[in-house]
Amino acid sequence: AITFPAAVQAVLWWRYRIAFGATLCVLGLIFGEWVNRYFNFWGWTYFPINFVFPSQLIPGAIVLDVVLLISGSMQLTAVVGGLGFGLLFYPGNWPMIAPLHLPVEYNGMMMTLADLSGYHYVRTGMPEYIRMVEKGTLRTFGKDVAP
Repeated sequence: AITFPAAVQAVLWWRYRIAFGATLCVLGLIFGEWVNRYFNFWGWTYFPINFVFPSQLIPGAIVLDVVLLISGSMQLTAVVGGLGFGLLFYPGNWPMIAPLHLPVEYNGMMMTLADLSGYHYVRTGMPEYIRMVEKGTLRTFGKDVAP
């Protein structure tokens, strides 16, 4: 995730001394990902958008650009900015995931909205699908499930 923003940042810094290359690149990547998610996942298969949202890279890109702007050093930006980019990746996605942790009541059971969504949209990696495969004939001669 850091490869393209770092490359665009390096080119814009070396040639023009512009320190917002990573953020500019990430905004372009996020726009392209949203177009992809909307047309391919929602437009063709009607898959819920909250299952397939792209990762939020903007906080990490801002940190990468701020470290370059303050230090002016590409080496320090690679070490400190790259560390900040990586450390902010997970918490940067919390605002998108947080609404899925709301409690809901469904048929007398209390569960989160993420559990309810996973219950209605069974994906191939879900345990329900694995249990359905184990009922079938995908077993080896040693009575083990074939990978």
